[in-house]
Amino acid sequence: MTSPYRSLCIIPARGGSKRIPRKNVRAFRGRPIIAWSIEAARLSNAFDRIMVSTDDQSIAEIARELGAETPFLRSAETSDDHATTSAVLQEVLARFEERGETFDLACCIYPTAPFVTGADLAEGRDLLARSGFDVVMPVAAFSYPIWRSLAREPDGRIVLNFPDNLNARSQDLPDAFHDAGQWYWFSVPTFRNVGALMGEKTGSILLPAEKVQDIDTEEDWRVAELKHERLFG
Repeated sequence: MTSPYRSLCIIPARGGSKRIPRKNVRAFRGRPIIAWSIEAARLSNAFDRIMVSTDDQSIAEIARELGAETPFLRSAETSDDHATTSAVLQEVLARFEERGETFDLACCIYPTAPFVTGADLAEGRDLLARSGFDVVMPVAAFSYPIWRSLAREPDGRIVLNFPDNLNARSQDLPDAFHDAGQWYWFSVPTFRNVGALMGEKTGSILLPAEKVQDIDTEEDWRVAELKHERLFG
């Protein structure tokens, strides 16, 4: 690394998962899915330390085998279904500070984000370092104009969420974007002070839709593997 900023990668990977059991280490194209996040972090050359925050000893062992650190286990308070990502990150940073280690920048990479690349992580770090942003994250455009979206009642009746756009042409409506759900670069001092990842000074890099996939169901998992194989071979 040649960056003047000391940077930490935090991959939050607790053991519990309701919808897809053992999701964070389940095999994705022949490797534990968390391996793709760890590999991208290593290839980015953007970090001084790469660590996995987990409450699970077996996940910790797998993470170490894949080249990440697990300097401490997560507390019970940040291991249940209601713990927020921000709470996990604050705990990790506080634990490092107790050990006398501080960082200028940090990046939270989700363990189930196999489409993350080292190049994207490096681009995000560079944007954060040279801009006035406190946070940088990847986004993707909605494929259909959200301004023409519908709400559906229990009986099947539909209504327009934005009725003023009933007769608007799609090309006249503004673009809308969504969180890619992969990673968040952030200024550590600001985050420690504010405690939230998204604020007024949040920047972004734009990803193509083909590099973005939620993985919350078995169908999502199958689709993600097919897309990943087509993209990365």
